[in-house]
Amino acid sequence: MCKHAFGTEVSSSSIDITKGREVLPKNVKPLHYHLTLEPNLETFEYEGTVVIDLDVVEDTTEIALNTIDLEIHSTKVSSGDKLISSSPKVSYNEDTQTTTVSFSETIPAGSKATLTQTFTGELNNNMAGFYRSSYKGADGSEKFMATTQMEPTDARRAFPCFDEPALKAEFTITLVADKGLTCLSNMDQVSETEAGGGKKKAVTFGKTPLMSTYLLAFIVGELNVIETNNFRVPVRVFAPPDRDIEHGRFSLELAARTLDFYEKKFNSPFPLPKMDMVAIPDFSAGAMENWGLVTYRVVDLLFDEKTSGASTKQRVAEVVQHELAHQWFGNLVTMDFWDGLWLNEGFATWMSWYSCNEFYPEWKVWEGYVTDNLQSALSLDSLRSSHPIEVPVKRADEINQIFDAISYSKGSCVLRMISKYIGEDVFMEGIRRYLKKHAYGNTQTGDLWAALSDASGKELEKVMDIWTKNVGFPVVTVTEDEKAGSIHVKQNRFLRTADVKPEEDKTLFPVFLGLRTKDGVNEDLTLDSREANFKVKDLDFFKLNADHSGIYRTSYTPERLEKLGKAAREGFLTVEDRAGMIADAGALAASGYQKTSGILSLLESFKSEPEFVVWGEITGRISTLRAAWIFEDEAVRTALKKFQLDLVGEKAHQLGWDFKDSDGHIEQQFKSLMFGSAGVAKDEQIVKAAFAMFEKFKKGDKSAIHPNIRGSVYAIVLSNGGAEEYDVILNEYRTAATSDERNTALRSIGRAKAPELIQRTLALPLSDEVKGQDIYLPMASLRSHPEGIKALWAWMKANWDELEKKLPPGLTMLGSVVSISTASFTQPQQRRDIQDFFAKKSTKGFDQALAQSLDAIRAKSNWIERDAGDVKGWLERKGYLQ
Repeated sequence: MCKHAFGTEVSSSSIDITKGREVLPKNVKPLHYHLTLEPNLETFEYEGTVVIDLDVVEDTTEIALNTIDLEIHSTKVSSGDKLISSSPKVSYNEDTQTTTVSFSETIPAGSKATLTQTFTGELNNNMAGFYRSSYKGADGSEKFMATTQMEPTDARRAFPCFDEPALKAEFTITLVADKGLTCLSNMDQVSETEAGGGKKKAVTFGKTPLMSTYLLAFIVGELNVIETNNFRVPVRVFAPPDRDIEHGRFSLELAARTLDFYEKKFNSPFPLPKMDMVAIPDFSAGAMENWGLVTYRVVDLLFDEKTSGASTKQRVAEVVQHELAHQWFGNLVTMDFWDGLWLNEGFATWMSWYSCNEFYPEWKVWEGYVTDNLQSALSLDSLRSSHPIEVPVKRADEINQIFDAISYSKGSCVLRMISKYIGEDVFMEGIRRYLKKHAYGNTQTGDLWAALSDASGKELEKVMDIWTKNVGFPVVTVTEDEKAGSIHVKQNRFLRTADVKPEEDKTLFPVFLGLRTKDGVNEDLTLDSREANFKVKDLDFFKLNADHSGIYRTSYTPERLEKLGKAAREGFLTVEDRAGMIADAGALAASGYQKTSGILSLLESFKSEPEFVVWGEITGRISTLRAAWIFEDEAVRTALKKFQLDLVGEKAHQLGWDFKDSDGHIEQQFKSLMFGSAGVAKDEQIVKAAFAMFEKFKKGDKSAIHPNIRGSVYAIVLSNGGAEEYDVILNEYRTAATSDERNTALRSIGRAKAPELIQRTLALPLSDEVKGQDIYLPMASLRSHPEGIKALWAWMKANWDELEKKLPPGLTMLGSVVSISTASFTQPQQRRDIQDFFAKKSTKGFDQALAQSLDAIRAKSNWIERDAGDVKGWLERKGYLQ
């Protein structure tokens, strides 16, 4: 509900429709904000004053700016020394989230104006705008801090402002707070004076460079700090007092090294006087790149080697390096509107992998890129309800939905593809030119292509626009002509639902074929027509999309796929090639391009595979198949589980599940993956080992379960145990010292299948025990069994009104809950039930998530209808199904 001061009225829309977008009128432009805020951590209200210096671009009798959920008390407009109005007419439009200030005297174009407003806001509990976050005090009581999350359009929730990325301005922030509290903002503190009759302090921060409103941040609360001087400017990590601040040491040292690395790589000094990183107990995203004051979920910043595994360490490193890449790409140079979001997120994602690889070459992150970023991009983009990388955004409430695998993963894959095409060094030179030319400004995608074209001497814009402006990607079908010594390749739109209409298959993508033969890789071949022939010197061995840097699936004949499986065993294919080939074969089987028996045979041929990343893809493809068949005949489901066990068991035992200090980063994750995969498939020895560890753990020996396999042990004992195991793990969630330990417990709890335990799990998301940011954690593992999937959907329907209230549709969490509660279904009648339920509801803010769920269900039901007999027949022939 929007609050208005007495005397305001609802206006018509003060909004300009430019390029089909709802944006503010162009008659004035903000130059500088002086913002003073005084939060009250007991009443959860705050008092604010904003003084905005404006450049008057056109003759003006009204000023429109963005506000939402603010109560404006007074408004004053002046120009130079002259007061224009001390009580102008103030009207509000809820739909467009704009407040319009109207006055009778015209302020002429070319002059300066100042708008001053006093207002009251709420420190809300929606993790948006200026909000409250809670933590435990030393005495166990609940304590609060005030913090911010402005991206994409919630600065207007914190103070009246011109809340569009292109309307950059300078900001001077003053925070008024109790003397014992820490105050932080984007810049360093420049003064502190007494306030509130000597009981409080007013802390003023330095004036920021030109920046967008969504990057502004301010925090007031009890915080502990560690600092390093290993970079040119101070780097600090802050956390509430209920966290061990030393767990921020890894991120702190990594940040100092990363900033130094980026300065040199970008040939552009970090322009702020300090870099702060803060662990926030309630945070809707993973982290936020506020300039000079990056905020994080606790679990993505604080890391304890003793209680967290190797995969958590890698996640923390990637998140820190992602957010710091934004300090240049996004903060220094900003997209001009939200349809360019991918410029920020795609680049920061690519850069985090690039820098991770530089810092930790032994992690081999580019190998994992193929099974992680590329697959999540191709998975979402194979749905009809996907969207282009550059997606037209018209209204504020549409923006949150594009923070997805297209903007992040597909965006970064396009950059990886182009960096391979023009060479990494040339790519970096293009990035340097882009940053230098557009520093403190706003850009469109074409500006990036221009800089990369300039550096490479290649005309890139036309080629790359096809990738960013169109939805989807192709499947490239390969046939062979032995007589001619050539291959025939043809591209078509790839859809997981396998029902491409002719009008959806008009885009011809420039496909970089990356042809691998025994002579090496030919990077010069491009398919830019529907189909073409290419000579291949020796058809005995070839493979397209070397290392899988191209964004497409390759469909081979069954005979060629068999030969490639042999080539993989003989060492002709890289790790990326092997993992990518399995991913392609799995996706093609799921969407009807190939038979599922073909992928099952291919997987079987990989039993002796030595590499972790490839096994990650193998186990992932088995999981996908088992998830699609989850509501099918019990005998077939059991046979698939037996096949999984037969495939992974030997490797799991060979690697073992004892962890030594000498185990490398990848080896730790490999042991963990195989232990979990074999254990969930009911390997007797592993189930026994899991229960033995759990027994010791239950008696108080916390070291009995190694952090790398904690989640797997929980999953195994919950799947095979009962209330006793459930109570121990729930208690671990309630009492464990670190967020990572607590999250692992909460994420596993839904594995318990007994009806009363399912209901106990479903009581958690909306309880006071689970923070809003973690609402989806107890829900996630309910999707591992049919009883849980059905119960979760029934729960969501029964609690819909409360969920809508707790998770406002304009924010992202409701979309996540809808996806989790619906996407695991596989049958047409289940799909109809979901459609019927939402037919009577407003789906504003999550319509895309819902459409993607429904698409995914249709794809699975088509797959089962097509290949149920094929899968059953294969399992029978192989002796898994008696």
